[in-house]
Amino acid sequence: MMKNTTLLLLLLTSVFISCNCTKTVTATPSIYDNAWELEYISGSRIAFDGLYPENKPTVMFDKTEMRVSGNSSCNGYSGDFTLTENQIKIGEIMQTMRFCEGGGEQAFQGMMKKINKVAFDSEGKLLLLLDDIPMMRFKKIVKRQ
Repeated sequence: MMKNTTLLLLLLTSVFISCNCTKTVTATPSIYDNAWELEYISGSRIAFDGLYPENKPTVMFDKTEMRVSGNSSCNGYSGDFTLTENQIKIGEIMQTMRFCEGGGEQAFQGMMKKINKVAFDSEGKLLLLLDDIPMMRFKKIVKRQ
């Protein structure tokens, strides 16, 4: 009888512990296959909504062609990039030549030239960093098929 009780107790303990130890596996976010919309930029003395009163800058990274593209709130842009681990280097950016008021576009393009690392925060938002300091934060806006 004692042997059966001990065995039953061990079995129930194992079941209880295994139920409480299930792990939630979440996929590591990727800069690819998504469009990202800027929601924070560092370094400007003008409030974010003042810099981008109508359109927020966007960015997309194409893994196949290693191209970065998007809209800097006024003009479209594209350029080459390289990514190794979390180190990123964005090459020369070409953009359309539409006249844009305000300083938002210049702030965005200037910051894009400075960033050198990529990371994600706990919510899966894309962080573009200068060394280890987040300079821009983007939220995912579109999942490409």
